[in-house]
Amino acid sequence: MRANTTRLSSRDRFVRGLKYSTVGPVDLTRGAVGIGAQSVGSSAGWVRDRYRSSKLSKDVASTQATIAQELAAAAVAVSSLPQTIADARRPKRRRPSPLVLAAAGAAVVAVGAVTFSIVRRSTQPEPSPLPPSVDVTPRP
Repeated sequence: MRANTTRLSSRDRFVRGLKYSTVGPVDLTRGAVGIGAQSVGSSAGWVRDRYRSSKLSKDVASTQATIAQELAAAAVAVSSLPQTIADARRPKRRRPSPLVLAAAGAAVVAVGAVTFSIVRRSTQPEPSPLPPSVDVTPRP
């Protein structure tokens, strides 16, 4: 068995996560987060380049007005980011509490014990109501 020394890119990890079911959820999560981070970095670079090109091509007054508008829009987006992240992290369905899970586990064990007891008793032969046909006390 050889060790895999190459690091996977986010895309490769995402594809491998879809391929393998054992490590799938972990790789899917890491791949999706990596792709998202790369997308954010790429978008930030694009915005930076657009900002620099608009700064060079426009006069100072219109550039300041545009920058102020962009900063106001960015401030609104940044201020709503915590709420957006909180909404995305909220579970879609509620999970049962540990107490309910423990009670369900205990019920399964109890049903299993009763079933085992019933099956075991049904496999044992019933004692005969007749007296034994041979003498049960050994003779010397």
